[in-house]
Amino acid sequence: MSIPPQPPSSPQPYPQPGPYGQPGQAGHPGLPGQAAPYGGPQGWYPPPQKTNALAVVAFVMSIVCAVPFIPLVLGLIALSQIRKGGEKGKGLAIAAVVIHGVTIAFYAILVILGLSGALDDGPPPRRDTSGQVTTPGSSDVEDIRKGDCFNTEDDLAKTQEGDNTQARFTVRTVPCHQPHEGEAYAVFNLEGGPYPGTDKVVATAEEKCGGRALTDYTGDAAKLPKTLEVFYYYPQSSSWSLGDREVTCFLGTAEGTSTGSVRASGS
Repeated sequence: MSIPPQPPSSPQPYPQPGPYGQPGQAGHPGLPGQAAPYGGPQGWYPPPQKTNALAVVAFVMSIVCAVPFIPLVLGLIALSQIRKGGEKGKGLAIAAVVIHGVTIAFYAILVILGLSGALDDGPPPRRDTSGQVTTPGSSDVEDIRKGDCFNTEDDLAKTQEGDNTQARFTVRTVPCHQPHEGEAYAVFNLEGGPYPGTDKVVATAEEKCGGRALTDYTGDAAKLPKTLEVFYYYPQSSSWSLGDREVTCFLGTAEGTSTGSVRASGS
């Protein structure tokens, strides 16, 4: 029996490179010409940026309304530091400046309105068909009519002493049979043009509020109670620029209130 010949051996294939490095060998990082191991870092990564601490503090303080102006100052300092050092937190710093700036403006408006008496406004007074007040209400000074009786938070005693304190913009108008501090007996407008100055406005008000204007309303002025004095509201330079030209003459008392009208019948 013969032995069959062996089949010719197949040629060995050329070695194929492995996916990383030489076949069967792990790559060695750091050696020139060889690939880095799977999952290794590729290229250069910058260090992570930190958030500016002042920006965080300023933002938190602006939210909780802490000491006035501190969040605003801290936010501005943080923006300067971020611009120079490249830190994160620019949005927080800007938000702190904006939030606290709006907060300061809001409280400033409240203070101005509070000092002017604008926050004391309520419903206006009700009047009958003849214009007489029947139900108390809040009125702007420029809305006071001849014959109106009213109460004011202004200190008339200081006005008598020559104190140039700015008068409030509103009064509480009441029926004259109720206790009141003032009763308007004349209302007139000054001529237009540039503001003539406080001295000239006051001189004009004194001239037109006295004499005939008073007697036309009260009759015999000599019979008025000694506690009543002549006062007047007049425009300031600030209100003049807004169109205020009105002078309101009224009789008032610095010693409390009075009841009833001093208006003469038929006037």
